[in-house]
Amino acid sequence: MIEAITFWNEPNNQSHWDFEVDPEWDLFCEMVKLASGAVRAENPFIWQALGGISPIDPLFVQRLKSRGVLEMLDAFGVHGFPLDWNHWQISEWPDRLHSIKEVTDLPIWITEIGTSTFGADEVQVFGLRRSAELLRGLSPRIYWYSLFDLPKAWPATTRHREAEGSAYYRHFYMGLVREDGTEKPAYRIFSEFTPDFGICQWFHFRDHRLDEAVRRLKDLGVRYLRTGLSWADSFRPGALDWFDQQMQALADFDLTVTFCFTPEHLGIVPNHTSAPRDLAGFAEFAAAMVRRYAPALGRAPVATMDVMHGVDAVDRG
Repeated sequence: MIEAITFWNEPNNQSHWDFEVDPEWDLFCEMVKLASGAVRAENPFIWQALGGISPIDPLFVQRLKSRGVLEMLDAFGVHGFPLDWNHWQISEWPDRLHSIKEVTDLPIWITEIGTSTFGADEVQVFGLRRSAELLRGLSPRIYWYSLFDLPKAWPATTRHREAEGSAYYRHFYMGLVREDGTEKPAYRIFSEFTPDFGICQWFHFRDHRLDEAVRRLKDLGVRYLRTGLSWADSFRPGALDWFDQQMQALADFDLTVTFCFTPEHLGIVPNHTSAPRDLAGFAEFAAAMVRRYAPALGRAPVATMDVMHGVDAVDRG
């Protein structure tokens, strides 16, 4: 069941939104407002949240508030990785949440939190236990990133290897399960904190790990799952079939689904971090996905993806 939609991911981080293209986030704000209205028209009951910000920056929240974005939403997401990337200590988590609560009345969701095993497995065990100690009860949704390590043959597409050094490689060790399928020490410990803690797990296009993910998530007692449907992927051949497969496999969880990534051919610059040339295109994608996978009660799903991309659904073959 899809309980929430999040718009974009880390919009105040240039690995996800190009500041040079949109230095004041004016285009981003307009895009989110259009998408929020489109989703609300399809299903007025589904929760809407802003994709987690990183860094946790109250000034960025105030910027969005001044542009009328927050009044469209039901929750606000934040991300924090103090043991890997942030320049603050893990014990500061409650204060970081409080800094956002001071500038918005929206519920604050921790849509990504996690600890890499880049240095040692024991660091992740500490990070998990300490995070739970600090945060349980402070946020209605907490999503641990992630279930699986990122396969080393896959690029961390939102990161920049040459510029980041070891920070780049930490991305490949964030899972509770190694690439070879073996479980890290934190894997069994995680079940101590479910269902309070959910998991954020991104699935690549036609990801071979989908069925194993479902089995392991249920094994751990996970109820809340955050994942994504990529606007950029929606233009790949067979996209709708893959989206259907993914959503059907994950139907037993309470899903938060993130809509993100500009198709390169629609960006002001040809990159998935760019603002799109046509802001309404993102809204059309968001509406199509909600219409198909989270329709309002009594409204049947329809194959709007094919129509949106100029393909007759009857002729898909």
